[in-house]
Amino acid sequence: MAGLFIIAHAPLASALKLAAQHCFPEAAESLQALDVPPNLPPDEVEAQARLFLNRALEGDARGEALVLTDVFGATPCNCVQRLADGVHVKVVTGANVPMLWRALNYAGEPLETLITRAVAGGAQGVMQIATSRPHNQVSQPTSHDQDHRHHQQ
Repeated sequence: MAGLFIIAHAPLASALKLAAQHCFPEAAESLQALDVPPNLPPDEVEAQARLFLNRALEGDARGEALVLTDVFGATPCNCVQRLADGVHVKVVTGANVPMLWRALNYAGEPLETLITRAVAGGAQGVMQIATSRPHNQVSQPTSHDQDHRHHQQ
């Protein structure tokens, strides 16, 4: 199972880990999450990220890890990019709950497959939904409903 590590602006990484624990409690135990507080110097962020990444790598026999981060070009992403080798450690930005759940669900797949599935999950989880309220029909059973099937339409 590939190691998974989330690094994001505080408190997003911890919140994503909590969302992971909601649906994948056993898999989320090995998930590493680092919240980057404001005003923490980049060299300290990188040092902490190195520790968390090493823990994520320890959890995988192949020595592979997928790192999820929130925003490309921001401090969490920039720091972890310096740690990723692009072979055994790869980074995906734009982390969201569907992406994380997909990554947890397929963590046993090879790293390239895991990345493809995680990115697809993240992208497919972003959509516009109906802006109007659904029209709900209120059921009013009548005396002719002898079989009590008023809930069927």
